[in-house]
Amino acid sequence: MTMAEEDAHTTRAPRGAESADASVRLRAALAAGTDPDPGSVGELVERCAVEPDFHVREMLTWALTRHAASVTVPALLGEVRSGGARARSQALHTLSKIGDRRAWAVITPALLSDADDEVARSAWRAAVVLVPEGGERELAVMLASQLGRGGYETRLSLSRALIALGAAASPVLDDAATDPDPRVRGHAIATERLWRDPEARFAYAVEEAKRVVALGGADREG
Repeated sequence: MTMAEEDAHTTRAPRGAESADASVRLRAALAAGTDPDPGSVGELVERCAVEPDFHVREMLTWALTRHAASVTVPALLGEVRSGGARARSQALHTLSKIGDRRAWAVITPALLSDADDEVARSAWRAAVVLVPEGGERELAVMLASQLGRGGYETRLSLSRALIALGAAASPVLDDAATDPDPRVRGHAIATERLWRDPEARFAYAVEEAKRVVALGGADREG
């Protein structure tokens, strides 16, 4: 391969990636994953940051998982550290799908408490996948610092992340269930209820938790 050919190879973008038609962009992302080309990784990561269509973003993530982690992970870490909200959120989502624990270095307390709910939610999901063995309790403590935050979807995401940590989260939730802040206390109790009954609806668990908080915790185990 000549130098000119090599340069063209490293800058090749998936054909149709910038089309105004979402279906064309979807096919371009599918093609990029079907025939992985290391030279397209940068463009795929850039497209993730600006792609408005959810289904296309998911296909872009899939395409990136089809490439070698040694190429994709550094590019995605760069997005998490310096990109905009959508770029960071999608990069974290993709890192959680790749599952390479070298990406754990980017999961910081600041990221887990990011002011943007979508970024924070993506960070929580990525964290429980990437956490090194033995680090679950520390992560549970960091996640618990966000209890009571945001609306329904944000709280549900955090509850699921804490539940995914298993036994390491149990004493942390027990502590949070006695927190002076009723929002924290209610969220912790709702998470415990959802943990005990995974088939239960989170909305029901929240309403039950509100009742328990109103009663001062007397019926917490009911």
